[in-house]
Amino acid sequence: MAADWSTDMIEELQSVLYSPDVEAAIQEVFSSEKDPLDATDFDPIEYINTLFPTEQSLASVDDTLNRMRTRINGLDNEIRTTVREQAESGHDGRQSLEDAQSTIEELFRRISNIKEKAEHSEMMVKKITGDIKQMDIAKKHLTDSIRTLEKLRLLVINLEEIDRNMRMRQYAQVASQLKGADDVVEEFKKYQTIPQIKYLIDRLSSMKHDLAAQIKVDFEKAFSIRGTAGGAKAELHDACLVLDVVDQTAKEELIKWFIKMQLTDYDMLFHESLEPSWLDKVDRRYSWMKRSLLNYEEECAAIFPLDWYMPERICIEFCKMTKKGLSNVMKAKSDQLEVKLLLFAIQKTTAFEKFLAQRFISSTYIASLVPKKVKPKKEMEEEEGQESVSKVTQDSSPFLGMISRCFEPHLNVYIESQDKNLFDLMASFVTDMKSAGPTKKGEGVVAFPSAADLFIFYKKCLVQCSSLSTGHPLLSLTEIFQKYLKEYATKILEGSLPKVSSSSSGARLTLTGIKRDTPSESKLTNDDLALVCTILCTADYCLETTMQLESKLKDKIDEQFSDKVDFTSECETFRSLTSTCVQLLVQDLESVCLNAFINMTKLSWGSVEAVGDQSSYVSLVVGHLRQTIPLIRDSLVSVRKYFINFCHKFANVFIPLFITHLYKCKPISTIAAEQLLLDTHSLKSVLIELPTLGAAVTRKAPASYTKLVNTGMEKAELIVKIVMSPHDHAEEFVSHYLSIMHGDNDTNNFHKILEMKGLRKSEQNALLDLFKTKASAKKEGEGVAVGGDKGLLGMRKLEIVERLMRARGSEKLSPTKQ
Repeated sequence: MAADWSTDMIEELQSVLYSPDVEAAIQEVFSSEKDPLDATDFDPIEYINTLFPTEQSLASVDDTLNRMRTRINGLDNEIRTTVREQAESGHDGRQSLEDAQSTIEELFRRISNIKEKAEHSEMMVKKITGDIKQMDIAKKHLTDSIRTLEKLRLLVINLEEIDRNMRMRQYAQVASQLKGADDVVEEFKKYQTIPQIKYLIDRLSSMKHDLAAQIKVDFEKAFSIRGTAGGAKAELHDACLVLDVVDQTAKEELIKWFIKMQLTDYDMLFHESLEPSWLDKVDRRYSWMKRSLLNYEEECAAIFPLDWYMPERICIEFCKMTKKGLSNVMKAKSDQLEVKLLLFAIQKTTAFEKFLAQRFISSTYIASLVPKKVKPKKEMEEEEGQESVSKVTQDSSPFLGMISRCFEPHLNVYIESQDKNLFDLMASFVTDMKSAGPTKKGEGVVAFPSAADLFIFYKKCLVQCSSLSTGHPLLSLTEIFQKYLKEYATKILEGSLPKVSSSSSGARLTLTGIKRDTPSESKLTNDDLALVCTILCTADYCLETTMQLESKLKDKIDEQFSDKVDFTSECETFRSLTSTCVQLLVQDLESVCLNAFINMTKLSWGSVEAVGDQSSYVSLVVGHLRQTIPLIRDSLVSVRKYFINFCHKFANVFIPLFITHLYKCKPISTIAAEQLLLDTHSLKSVLIELPTLGAAVTRKAPASYTKLVNTGMEKAELIVKIVMSPHDHAEEFVSHYLSIMHGDNDTNNFHKILEMKGLRKSEQNALLDLFKTKASAKKEGEGVAVGGDKGLLGMRKLEIVERLMRARGSEKLSPTKQ
């Protein structure tokens, strides 16, 4: 029985399973109790095994069952009590819910009653306040009507007063009343459909028209005789204030009438058909205008308001009339137009324009006439939001050029005059050059004064013409400048160069008109050298100043003509002239050196028995260089770059010339070769010292020049060294030649060396064949053996000769103290 009950109990417990949420709730309620029976994963068998782990423990099974039954009974009692209490509480809850529902229904009924009463009260209030709103609207309309009628009354009164004051010419009151009437009429424009309102508006317009006509009549009457009374001035001033209010058109018409009236006498005095209209009396026009401005300040300044800008307007109209009158009279009498008269008129006109520009420099009206320049976007963004205030300067005043532009079509007279003046100036330069004495020699030689005079004249013409016009006339003047720059370069500078012509042999130079000297002397005198240097300095000065002139012209001339200003051809002419001068100086020194080298070839080099001092031809060259180079250097002290250029060119001519004549010296013995080597070293030393030869203060020559001399003269020294080398062993001699001459495979040069050594034809042919073979082999990359005991012996001998040359050269070629 007990077993069956236990089995049923276990099955019942296993069948009672709750959801996870219920289990969690139960766990929260019984969280403090740790009863295995409350576990969700309760296992009855495991629980029983826990209670009765051994067979001995089964002895207490009855006690355990009794405890379990007691506990079950207790739990059943608790459950019944709880269920009973829950049933009773459910009944109480339903009763409470019913009570709450009845209370809500009662509350809803009360709220409905209150709402009905509120709506009823609102309707009563609307009925009470409806009449009040109607009364407020009526009051507002009545107030607007009263205000409008009051304004209408004031307008009618204003019109009556304006009419009365207009007849009495009380313009000060009329001006203030018109402002008020205009304000009222502006409000009544929306009622123009009402006949009475339209009548009043039309009446005001008619009165304004009558006022404008009446004021004009008053002005005409007041200015019909000279001068106006003090009272009339005040009345006319008030009339101007009325016109400011009445109509801008009437105001402008009055201004035009007054300006025309002021300039009537001017038009009569300087009419195109009258003598005072010609250019010789142009200053009278401007004097008349200045007097008119003074008269205006005395008689009319108190009449017109300042913001009418009457003096400025009068002057602008005067300038327009003057420009038109001068243009017509110059066109009619163009055959009588002379440059002096034209310049006189332009001078007086520009002076008057500057006077007006200075007088009205602070005028707002004049500033408004200045064209605004288009500013970059960035500047416009920076100035955005700022008040823009126009400013006028004396240089940007619209008065400048307002009259003088009429002279521009006739400036060809001025250009032709400058052309003639420059022609005469060139003729005077030619005369001065012919009558001038010898050119100053030595330090301090500068350009011809005529060059400075020419560019000073150019500067005056440029300033004068640019003040007259910066358009096509200035471009025409530029062409005149170019014409006479070329003429100055050819006639004055190039024409003054010493005329040098070639001799019949083409190797010697002579001066035209100068008696031919001995072959060893220079073909240019010291005066000629100084003249060439002066021409060189002048050409350089003209070159630099011409480039500055071009830049200045491009700055002055209008932008549309800027690209047409080009002095490239003139600059090239002066550059070519500087090159010609340098070449002429080089040519003169070359002629002396040529004669000396010819003497060198005529010496009997085969009979030289001992090495002495430097040869006579070297002394001739060195002596002439010591005499000429200081003169040229001191003359070109202001343009040293040309002196350095001269030294380069002379070295480039001197070295090939010396080598050419060196090949012509034959036959040369070993002793003669040593002498030639000494001479070559002497010439090399003097060439290196050439830039500072004879100078009190020496400075190092340019590296490029020193390299040029060392490279060129080294070849001459090598030629002499080859001539000194023994030729007994042909193969060693040829190899030595190819080695020392840096692989020179030219057969002609090798043949010249053999002739200098004085070898027989058979010996020459054998050496030439061997040279050709070795030269070909060297080209193909075959090595060439150099040296040998005898070759080394020859090289040591050359070194001894070189040391001897340096010792003697330092004694002979040391610069003399000044």
